[in-house]
Amino acid sequence: MTFRNRYGITLAADMYTPKNARGKMPAIAVCGPFGAVKEQCSGLYAQKMAERGFLTLAFDPSFCGESGGDPRYMASPDINTEDFMAAVDFLSVRDDVDPGRIGIIGICRWGGLALNAAALDTRVKATVASTMYD
Repeated sequence: MTFRNRYGITLAADMYTPKNARGKMPAIAVCGPFGAVKEQCSGLYAQKMAERGFLTLAFDPSFCGESGGDPRYMASPDINTEDFMAAVDFLSVRDDVDPGRIGIIGICRWGGLALNAAALDTRVKATVASTMYD
């Protein structure tokens, strides 16, 4: 599936739905790490969270994977923070999502961007920054 951020960049995403899903569910948007695509790390996180009852959206950030944006493989703190908020926009208007129970997970560099988005967007009710330093 696709959605657009406020910069007009089209983002590509995969949706993971819990088995026996019905009614309005809590939802989570997942992104990261830099250089990975939605079918890799963020997709694994999304799949595990769907197994725990969350409708989960794993997306490629702007400039990466199947998402739009040029130049390719560039990181932009402003635009990539907006990517998380655009994912929340997308989730919040779905009939199967409880808009009062939306969270985000940022992996690696996107952990910091998830924190940025949570600080700016009051619709985000839970945030995980899964980062490490070696």
